Amino acid sequence: MLWIPVTIAAAGFQTARTAMQQRLRALLSVSGAGFVRYVYGAPIAIVAVALTAAIDGGLPEPPARFWPIIAGGGLAQIVGTILMIHAFDVRDYAIGTVYTKTEVVQVAVFSLVFLGEPLGVLGWLATLVCFAGVVVLAGGRRVWHVRDRAVLYGLGAGGAFALASVGIRAASQSLLDGQDGDGHVVARALLTLAVMNTMQIVMHGGYLAVRERRQLRLAFVHWRSSSVVGVLSVCGSACWALAFTLENAARVRTFGQVELLITFAVAHWWLGERHGRREYLASALVLAGVVGVIAGG
Repeated sequence: MLWIPVTIAAAGFQTARTAMQQRLRALLSVSGAGFVRYVYGAPIAIVAVALTAAIDGGLPEPPARFWPIIAGGGLAQIVGTILMIHAFDVRDYAIGTVYTKTEVVQVAVFSLVFLGEPLGVLGWLATLVCFAGVVVLAGGRRVWHVRDRAVLYGLGAGGAFALASVGIRAASQSLLDGQDGDGHVVARALLTLAVMNTMQIVMHGGYLAVRERRQLRLAFVHWRSSSVVGVLSVCGSACWALAFTLENAARVRTFGQVELLITFAVAHWWLGERHGRREYLASALVLAGVVGVIAGG
């Protein structure tokens, strides 16, 4: 059951990171604010891998299929991050986050289709309860209003994050090829993260060099704020990668919706955003779904 506290830690780091990214929008563009999580996070991940290799006496050797899987997962995470920040701009931090949580259903479907890892009956019910809470939080039927750009950005972000989650688990699982047992889960998680973050620097940095070159300079000019995002990001990503290595991605992501409760607390106390009874009652639905996943997902 180690994946449960690890997922809670991941949700906490992710909440803090996305809140800081929202504040960075006063200094950087949408794409620039997304880039800093990789450029400042990757060096930390690489150092962590080196330390793990020194302690364990080596690392698992990635098979050929590892590379395209983790590259696809990394690209999906870049796209998801950019769409999520766009959703923040259209609505606000808390509601923008809520829209992205449609991923709880999408990741369950993708896990079944791509990994052959279905949820149990209670797990599917819990996932749907979580999704119902997301719909209520987003404003009931308005969540499907196609003319609402926040909905489109949020749904797109949720789908991209779902693909990234499945990709991270698939890549980590591929490191078991030719090994007996479960392998060293921490080493597999950190290696997967370090490779993905390094690829993301190349992919996202290349895009900025062509389309928004000024943002590359600003990411380093505002290094104090940007580096905090990077540190929070790599800590959260390491926890997510470890959780995905330990457990089915759908269960991890559904349980990870405790992030919504943390998000509304941060939005209220730190960002000064105010929300009504509907939002808090709907959060109870999300929490009920989380409990259902733990109980028998």
